[in-house]
Amino acid sequence: MATIIRTARSSDADAVQRIEDDADQLLIDRLHPEVWSPAPHGSARLSEPGFLLVADVDGEVAGFVHVLEVEGVCHLEQLSVRPSRARRGLGRALVESAKDRARVRGHDRISLRTYADVPWNAPFYATAGFVEEEPATRFHRSLLEVEARHGLDRYGRRVQMGAALGASRP
Repeated sequence: MATIIRTARSSDADAVQRIEDDADQLLIDRLHPEVWSPAPHGSARLSEPGFLLVADVDGEVAGFVHVLEVEGVCHLEQLSVRPSRARRGLGRALVESAKDRARVRGHDRISLRTYADVPWNAPFYATAGFVEEEPATRFHRSLLEVEARHGLDRYGRRVQMGAALGASRP
């Protein structure tokens, strides 16, 4: 299995949306929401400030990580892996690649928001060096407002996490 983490191209946009919708089904099955909006199209993610990386496994896009760069903040907005490719290290490879790319782009921290008690959310990110932190910037506080508008907290405790990027990995 040859895996390459690369910058997403416009031709990956449909796959990005399908992967997120498929991965979201796991969260839907766990949280049982009344309504869950479909994922944004990959072209919308590609148009936002920041970067989008994909895991290309033998020529197939199997996962992605979307990182926003807003107001000097580097924020991991979304990580999704095709369920049929889960638990093979692709999520971790995408997170580490996102951290590396963020470091190269001059960031010293990366943040995210997630569910505290979903095993593949906060507990996973903790193993990748993220720790819980308070929303300190205007951008991070705006995310709380967005989550409240969408009612995400009714499905479990939401947390902000951050990781120091430090020096490059060997």
